[in-house]
Amino acid sequence: MHAIVGDRLVQHGRVVGQVDRVGEIIEVLGPRGDPPYRVRFADGHEHLCSPGPDTEVRHPD
Repeated sequence: MHAIVGDRLVQHGRVVGQVDRVGEIIEVLGPRGDPPYRVRFADGHEHLCSPGPDTEVRHPD
């Protein structure tokens, strides 16, 4: 997984009815764009994330 600051991190819901969480990557802590990432979600909380297989990075167009 590779990301830069400004990309979106999408965590897909793991159970039926659970919505996806989308946050903005505000800091890349791994070398060459690798995880972990500091992510700010829509509710204003910031988390340090090491994404798993249920997560994708979306680059802005």
